[in-house]
Amino acid sequence: MKREKKEEQVTKNRRSGFTLVELLLVVCILGILAAVVIPNVIGHDEEARRQATRTSITAIEQAVQIFAMRHNGKLPDSLDELTVGTDDKPGLLKEGALNDSWGTPFQYTKTGKKFKIISGGPDGEIGGEDDITN
Repeated sequence: MKREKKEEQVTKNRRSGFTLVELLLVVCILGILAAVVIPNVIGHDEEARRQATRTSITAIEQAVQIFAMRHNGKLPDSLDELTVGTDDKPGLLKEGALNDSWGTPFQYTKTGKKFKIISGGPDGEIGGEDDITN
């Protein structure tokens, strides 16, 4: 009886824990999951920045139109004019709103009654394929 008990304990001790093969299998599965998930998360971050920049451009566009209404159709000479308030009216935008999601200032150009707001996109360079504009 003692012998059976001892053999039973030895068998239980051998079965507790994980084998090296089981641990390696888990590590491989986690590696595969990471390889699939991480690129998808990174791609969504970039798209979120693009969408936030488009939203900022729309807000600036609306601020320019309000500025023009307040100034008899005259467009601002620069975007900085949108952040400056007067005694009776606050500025239309905060200073931080003049930068895109990558921290680069928007470019503003006007021709007559038309204007353009441009972000250089992820690379920060105006004139590339990744530019975002109104």
